[in-house]
Amino acid sequence: MSRRYDGRTTTFSRSGRLYQVEYAIQAIMHAGTAIGILCDEGVVLVAEKKIVSKLLDKVSSEKMFKIDDHINCVVAGITADANSLLQYTRVAAQRYRFTYNEDIPVEYLVQQVCNVKQSYTQYGGQRPFGVSFLYAGYDDKYGYQLYNSDPSGNYGGWKATAIGESVTTAQAILKNEWKEGMSLHDALLLGVKVITKTTDSTAVTPEKLEFSTLSRDKDTNELSYQQLTEPEIEVLINQYKKKVEEEEKEKESSMQD
Repeated sequence: MSRRYDGRTTTFSRSGRLYQVEYAIQAIMHAGTAIGILCDEGVVLVAEKKIVSKLLDKVSSEKMFKIDDHINCVVAGITADANSLLQYTRVAAQRYRFTYNEDIPVEYLVQQVCNVKQSYTQYGGQRPFGVSFLYAGYDDKYGYQLYNSDPSGNYGGWKATAIGESVTTAQAILKNEWKEGMSLHDALLLGVKVITKTTDSTAVTPEKLEFSTLSRDKDTNELSYQQLTEPEIEVLINQYKKKVEEEEKEKESSMQD
């Protein structure tokens, strides 16, 4: 039955579904897992790399992108589609600054991008963007914020969420482990835990992961976007492993008592 209606994005099925939009969302499920975690000290974004090779240029980033000084994002899906939307997003942010002489509000920027994504589901001769975003941002009115947007043009604010492959497992862990008042370091360790539980690899290594933070610099108190290096990621992985070992020892000792 779906074959009658899945050729065009503008045609609803008898059950009220737009199959091309659903197919775009399904394409994102094949991308590497991406996670966003909001805490009092900032926002943490984590991503799993699908392409790992010693020939790749380490300077380039596969999934993490900076939009403005106060907004960055992680993508899951078709990277070429993401690049097109990122270019639009960066121009929109600079246009707002040129017009109003201030940083663009985070949610307003997300709305602008989602309007573009929604238009590609409404007019003929176009296909939906096969990419989802997690936006991490800060503005004076609402502080640190985390948003998720999908190919349909929908978006929502989250305290912790995930996109891409193994999203169900990641969401379940975040729901159980996220707590109010988490520090930035606790959020980073939670990101390691979720990636460790959801990745297909037997062992998580730094070259397979990307981490970024948006937080205040401790020395200058200025907003700072930082993308962690592989040695820094390795330190986080080792800290998480040590934490797991300590928890297991505590369980064993409590069982013996």
